[in-house]
Amino acid sequence: MTEIIIKSMKNGPNVVSVDGKVKGAFCRCGHSEHKPKCDGAHGKVNFTADEAETRL
Repeated sequence: MTEIIIKSMKNGPNVVSVDGKVKGAFCRCGHSEHKPKCDGAHGKVNFTADEAETRL
């Protein structure tokens, strides 16, 4: 069975992994110039959010 993990990084993006391989990092601060992908803008705007994880 395929394992999908979506991990919201502390003060950072949502990282999606499928069967242990990272498939992408997606913006959750709203400031990325390359939405939906993260471009590191969260660091420039001092985005803060808790870490969380969902397994599917």
